[in-house]
Amino acid sequence: MATHLDLEEQEQLDQLKHFWNTYGTLITWVVLLVAGAFVAWNGWQYFQRSKAAQAAALYDEVERSAQSGDAARIERVFNDMKERFAGTAYAQQAGLLAAKTLYDKGNAEATRAPHGRVADKATDPGYQAIAKLRLAAELLDAKSYDDALKQLSGNVPKEFEPLVADRKGDIYLAQGKRDEAQAEYRKAWTGLGAASEYRRLVEFKLNAVGVDPRSLAPAITVTPAVPAKS
Repeated sequence: MATHLDLEEQEQLDQLKHFWNTYGTLITWVVLLVAGAFVAWNGWQYFQRSKAAQAAALYDEVERSAQSGDAARIERVFNDMKERFAGTAYAQQAGLLAAKTLYDKGNAEATRAPHGRVADKATDPGYQAIAKLRLAAELLDAKSYDDALKQLSGNVPKEFEPLVADRKGDIYLAQGKRDEAQAEYRKAWTGLGAASEYRRLVEFKLNAVGVDPRSLAPAITVTPAVPAKS
């Protein structure tokens, strides 16, 4: 019985040796690749967390500079952020905050760079739409009408479509294109909800171009009452 077990064990050992000789190198490489991928993934996660933390620290610096009204420092910190952390949400937020602060300080010309950066490079479509709307308004004030309209071309998130239409209406009206302005204001009014405060502003604009907003409301169909059978 012992001899039988010894022979069986020897046979299993030979099979194991054969298997390892055939697939051992492949198994080793697979294990190394899996281990390497795990290490690389952990390293990437650490790098991303570290990058986000540094970007957050710079954004805090932009906020502090905005609160103190230090326009020169805002520009320096934002330039540093866009060079080192351009792809982060913090850089997009910083761009909008920097532009707003510079505008409030009376430096409207300087706001175009951060707004343009966010409009062109932002990965978040919402931030991008906000930057485009603000930049279009600045270009409208500067009477750069064609450039303003270019900023509003292309797709934006659906919730921004009425705002884009309203801004286009302002640009067309400034150009003396009354019909085009009417069409855009109509789009804006229709796209905004009935409870929207902004819709009231668009109503004033519609009145100014000769459109009664009540004419845009969908007609209510009244179904005649059917007399009850006696």
